[in-house]
Amino acid sequence: MRHPRTVVNRFALGATGLALLAAGGLCVVTGTAPARRLQSWWPGVPDGVLLDPDRLDRLRGEGWWLPAAVAAAAALTAVFTCWFLAQFRSGPGRPLPLAAPGATLRAGALAEALTRRAAAVPGVARGRARVVPRSRRRLEVRLRVWLAPGTAPDDVLPALCAVAAEAEESAAPYTVHTRLRLSATSHRTPHVR
Repeated sequence: MRHPRTVVNRFALGATGLALLAAGGLCVVTGTAPARRLQSWWPGVPDGVLLDPDRLDRLRGEGWWLPAAVAAAAALTAVFTCWFLAQFRSGPGRPLPLAAPGATLRAGALAEALTRRAAAVPGVARGRARVVPRSRRRLEVRLRVWLAPGTAPDDVLPALCAVAAEAEESAAPYTVHTRLRLSATSHRTPHVR
């Protein structure tokens, strides 16, 4: 079962991004190091813990400093932008129309059904399914299964293929591409203290 992302998560991400953007913009506009502009009552950083302004000025004189700083800032910006945009895709999604007139299917409902069917296969400890609509007529099913200790993959593979075939039949007229990932659960016994 997927847990929806909360408004608090979105707000915290947006507020953090705006604060970092404002701090970076302030540093760029003023052109001086923030440590030099701090109030006298602000606690200082002991020498050797962070870069002092003189050492930072020497680093800026190096040829590799500017490209490295720009590349790191661009990479971080791209990662946080992708994370921010992913927050808006957290809804249940549009219902998928099926072959029968008026029949629709939610991708989340299909994923829950596949998860239950895969977990019911003998030799499977637990399973997780995810259904992603890729285009108007194509679905991608990612089925991850954890095998019980002592179970060989050959023992459960035919039953899991049958579960995937059921998903393909129930999602008609969509073309379903299934990725199956098998993992083994730990054989270790838990320690008691």
